[in-house]
Amino acid sequence: MTDLAKYIRDVPDFPKEGIIFKDITTLLKDPKAFKDAVDTIAELYKDKGITKVVGIESRGFIFGAPLAYLIGAGFVIVRKPGKLPAETLSESYELEYGTDSIEIHKDAIEPGEKVLIIDDLLATGGTAKATAAVVKKLKGDIIGIAFLIELEFLKGIKKLEEYNITSIIKF
Repeated sequence: MTDLAKYIRDVPDFPKEGIIFKDITTLLKDPKAFKDAVDTIAELYKDKGITKVVGIESRGFIFGAPLAYLIGAGFVIVRKPGKLPAETLSESYELEYGTDSIEIHKDAIEPGEKVLIIDDLLATGGTAKATAAVVKKLKGDIIGIAFLIELEFLKGIKKLEEYNITSIIKF
């Protein structure tokens, strides 16, 4: 497998001073690196009976759609409030300064469906935990939560200890 970490660009002081942003666009523009990233996650979950892949807005969509296709699952999106057209469930979560929330269509997951949640980055774990909460409200069975990148120093994985976590690049 390709050393995918070398395709991640550090952008200092973005979105604010003192932050080193992990930019995935440099991985996405390389066909082999992008394919290897999606294939690596698909290989780990292809025989788990997953019926739905849930992509978290917005970069989770980039990996979630091809992943769902490869493993033969449906694809569900989780978005910021007010972006989904039909009836939704929502879940709020804490940010460093305040709160945010995510929404999912109420009919996106049937009870007992096996679900894989995917996002590009695990930082503090709040968004993934909120996504897991709405999947559980819909009675989905969470088989795992996958990330392209995990920022280990932020210890977001502690919020997700009850789940099978996959991170293919760790910083």
